[in-house]
Amino acid sequence: MPKQNALQRIDSHEKLCRIMQRETHKKIQKIEERIKRLEKIVLISAGALITSMAFVIYTLLEKLI
Repeated sequence: MPKQNALQRIDSHEKLCRIMQRETHKKIQKIEERIKRLEKIVLISAGALITSMAFVIYTLLEKLI
């Protein structure tokens, strides 16, 4: 009887681990998607900032000449 109980406990623990692993994988996937979205936002913002600063510098240099 104790052997069966131990096997049952191990089996239920393995099922719980699989469920938790699946949920953890889903959370990691969501985090990866959010990071990719943030990377795009940062790159677009940096590009816009560089472009606008280049325009300001060009305008200032044009006024000097």
